[in-house]
Amino acid sequence: MQEYILNEVNKLRIEKCITQEELAVKLEVSRQTIIAIEKGNYTPSILLALKVASFFKTPVEKIFKISYEK
Repeated sequence: MQEYILNEVNKLRIEKCITQEELAVKLEVSRQTIIAIEKGNYTPSILLALKVASFFKTPVEKIFKISYEK
């Protein structure tokens, strides 16, 4: 069974009214990385996932979830 990581980054970013570029600058990554994470095409490292959680002041497990179907 294939495992996928789903995330709430796009939803949280929109709720906070910031652009992908602004989030990328805050997290010290490229805008392309943010795009890939939001689309589910890239699974961030533990360090980056923790940075995302810290930025949004949300537990990492509420942002990133494991799924067995896409």
